[in-house]
Amino acid sequence: MRQLALLLCLAQLAAPAQPLTAQTAERVVAIGDIHGAIDEFKRILKAAGLADDTGRWTGGKTALLQTGDYTDRGAGTRAVLDLLMALEPQAKAAGGRAFALLGNHEVMNLIGDTRDVTPEIFLTFADAKSAARQKEAWEQYAKLGPAKAAKGEPVPAVYQQTQQAWLAAHPPGYVEYRDAFGPRGKYGAWLRTKPIVTEYGGSIFMHAGIAPERAPVKIEELNERVRDEVGRLDRFVKRLVDAKLALLSFTLNEILAVALNEIAVANALITAAKESGQELDRSRLNLALLKEAQDILTIDQWVVVHPEGALWYRGLSTLPDDPTGGPFAALLQRYNAKRFVTGHTPQQDRKINVRYGGRAVLIDTGMLTSYYKGRPSALEIVGDELTAIYEDGRVPLETGSIAELKFRATPRYAYTRPRFRGALLPGPPSAGSRASAAPW
Repeated sequence: MRQLALLLCLAQLAAPAQPLTAQTAERVVAIGDIHGAIDEFKRILKAAGLADDTGRWTGGKTALLQTGDYTDRGAGTRAVLDLLMALEPQAKAAGGRAFALLGNHEVMNLIGDTRDVTPEIFLTFADAKSAARQKEAWEQYAKLGPAKAAKGEPVPAVYQQTQQAWLAAHPPGYVEYRDAFGPRGKYGAWLRTKPIVTEYGGSIFMHAGIAPERAPVKIEELNERVRDEVGRLDRFVKRLVDAKLALLSFTLNEILAVALNEIAVANALITAAKESGQELDRSRLNLALLKEAQDILTIDQWVVVHPEGALWYRGLSTLPDDPTGGPFAALLQRYNAKRFVTGHTPQQDRKINVRYGGRAVLIDTGMLTSYYKGRPSALEIVGDELTAIYEDGRVPLETGSIAELKFRATPRYAYTRPRFRGALLPGPPSAGSRASAAPW
């Protein structure tokens, strides 16, 4: 029974977040990039009337949407995650809603790109057993290279780190951090249920934006694609770990290096067989792994890393403004929405800004003051009235005139980038069935 309960718990964590009721909250508050700024986050929650000094929900029936990038850079990353997770049931019990979307930094952590995770963040995950876990992880890593050599294969650089270099790249708390963001980890399981975009009350909330030339027919497709991409990488990492070719702590670049090496080894075997005139010993080829490796090496075209993808796009902030809406007017009409509300690009004046005649509201004001030199802020939406909330006061926002549309109240979903190409097999495998994407 205990095993069954555990399986049911994991299944619930893996399921997409549940939808809101059809009725739109009278008051909606959106908060942009936090980046581990726990103190600033608590203060703006209080200024917006959403939480008390301890961070406990006081927002009543308000709907709070956080538009991603609550992880990385700031030492309070873990505390911010814990607070966001705690606010969800508290708000729901009060008749409101607290909900976090995924930003590019959350997805970076899910796929193993930890370049913006600082030693101070890792340290918050360390405990009395961290030294032992670090030693065990090093010992597992140190076996990978000799295992390759024992099979008569060249040992690639990904398996050749010295102990000193490896320990420097895996400081105290690193192993625990990666476990926590894994598919079954406390934060990884929770984050994998989150969408990157949702529409609520006529506003499309997301982290970065949608490039018109890459826009899907429905915004739900973006959530489906990101879930599919993260899931494909998760499955490939597990396959490599099961084959003793990688560790769960491997970074994205290390996983890609392993994938590239496995294809190179397979190609070398195929070439040697052809040149010798002998039949290829197919038992030496893990075809399922090689097909997945070839698919993973197309990652530079995936939404999760593409610079014009919905997690990275900056056009709403950087393209020339146009009070008639520019290319985004038609895009919003397609989605039957009034405006985009996004973070991602810190505003130079550290204020919430409105562009494209009210069709874009940019809410990243550089909350992590130690890094961005900005300030915390929140956007309040009550009917057609938009207000910027700061610690020192409220500022009504001029949104311009937008043609009235009929909106559905039901919310909906809408690095150094490697450029590798495997050359072993004709084309990557199909993506397979995609996880269903239910809103919120």
